[in-house]
Amino acid sequence: MEILKQRILEESSILSSNVLRMDALINHQVDPALTMEMGHEFARRFAEEHITKVITVESSGIPAAFATALVLGVPLVFARRKKTLIADPDVYSERVPSFTKGIVTDIMVSKQFLTQEDRVLFIDDIIANGDAARGLVKIIQQSGASLVGLGIVVEKSFQAGGKTLREQGIRVEPLVRISSLENGEITFE
Repeated sequence: MEILKQRILEESSILSSNVLRMDALINHQVDPALTMEMGHEFARRFAEEHITKVITVESSGIPAAFATALVLGVPLVFARRKKTLIADPDVYSERVPSFTKGIVTDIMVSKQFLTQEDRVLFIDDIIANGDAARGLVKIIQQSGASLVGLGIVVEKSFQAGGKTLREQGIRVEPLVRISSLENGEITFE
């Protein structure tokens, strides 16, 4: 997506050779028009997969996942990172490290929202090391649902996340692939 590449160049900032801040686009502020374009693109790429649900991990993946679910006309389910007083106690759960937060958290999905009849499209904002993605993939596998693929807004291809998921046989479709953040410059594939 050329428009996304252009917006990343204009509105993001490099914090280190591994970290790109995209708060103005997808992680803190959300551009609804751009997000809907992302949703249309993911829906186009996975149109033949008979998807019944879109899934993501809270919170930065929710806008792109919502846009995709809206275009596909299916429900959106998101894995929670924190239990609440009203949370369903019957959940699928995995412990996952967070690359950007530097902590380990549990992600949870209520068993009532993910079943073996589902054909699930996983949408997320960024894949770096892929820890959260692998955790949600395990949850999908526990449920018996079929994972049709993973749509990623930005894949940092110089980190192992996307590669390791592809090696597991998972279809990974990034809208943009960044091959380097070296020397204060963003290099796209």
